[in-house]
Amino acid sequence: MTTSIGIDVGSGVIKTALFRVENDQSEWLARWDARIRQRDSFKLVEESVEYVLEKAGLKRSEIDYIATTGEGESIKDSTGHFYTMTTHARGALYLNPEARAVLDVGALNGRAIAIDGRGKVLNYRMTSQCASGSGQFLENIARYLGIAQDEIGGLSVQSTNPEKVSSICAVLAETDVINMVSRSIPPSDILRGIHESMADRLIKLLKSIDVTGGVVMMTGGLALDIGLVKAIQDGMDKQKMVTKVATHPDSLFAGAIGAALWGAFRHDKLQSLGQLRKAS
Repeated sequence: MTTSIGIDVGSGVIKTALFRVENDQSEWLARWDARIRQRDSFKLVEESVEYVLEKAGLKRSEIDYIATTGEGESIKDSTGHFYTMTTHARGALYLNPEARAVLDVGALNGRAIAIDGRGKVLNYRMTSQCASGSGQFLENIARYLGIAQDEIGGLSVQSTNPEKVSSICAVLAETDVINMVSRSIPPSDILRGIHESMADRLIKLLKSIDVTGGVVMMTGGLALDIGLVKAIQDGMDKQKMVTKVATHPDSLFAGAIGAALWGAFRHDKLQSLGQLRKAS
C-alpha cells in the first residue's frame, strides 16, 4: 500500500490531492485548492499539505511520495516532479476511463493531449501564451462586462446571435469586446462569440495531433465552463468529428490526481529496484 500527495501549482490556482494506492485500486482521501491571488505559492503549498494530512488523519512521515507538477518543480520537500501533460493525461483517465484525449485549458494557455488506455501521452500541442484562449483572458472580459466569473458559461449558452471574435491576440480581442459593448451587443452574444473563437483553436489543436474521434476529457480551470464545453462540442459536430467532449466535477484536480498516482507508481517501482528515497 502506497500513500502519495500530488501538488499541481498552476498560474492561478494550486490544487493538492492525497491518495492511497494498493495494486490497481486507488482511494482519494483528501483534496485542497485555492487561488493564488498574489499570495506566496510556497506557503500555500505547505498549507495545502497540512490540510490534506489533517483531513485524512495522517502524519507527514506516513506519506511515501510527494509529487509536484505544473510550476511546482522548485517546491522543497517534494520527492519528484512530473510534466503537466503527463499528470493531466493520467488524471483525465482516472476521472473518465474512456478518455483518449485531453483538453487542458488553464489560466494562460490551452493544451491538447492524445493518450492511450493507460494514460500514456502519445502526442500533444499547445497554444501560445499570448492567445485569447485562456482563463485569464475570460476573467478579464468578465470583469470588463461587470459579471461574475461563474456566470460566464450560463450566459454564453443563452446566446441567440454570437458576435464573432477573430483576433488570436488577447489585447486586440479585448479591444474588440470594448467595441462590442459600445455597440450594445448583449453580454451573452459576446461571451458565446469568445467561446466559439476559443473552441475553434482548441479543435485545431486536437486535429493537429490526429484526434478526430473518441472521448475528449476536459481538465483545468475552464473544464466546468459549460459555455466553452458546448461551443467545443458544437464545433466538433459542425466539422463532423466523431468526438464527444466530457468533463467532470473534479476536472480542476486532474493534474494533482495524476501527480499523486504517478508518484505512487514511481515509489513502487523504485522500491522494487531498491532505490527508494522517502518523502521528507
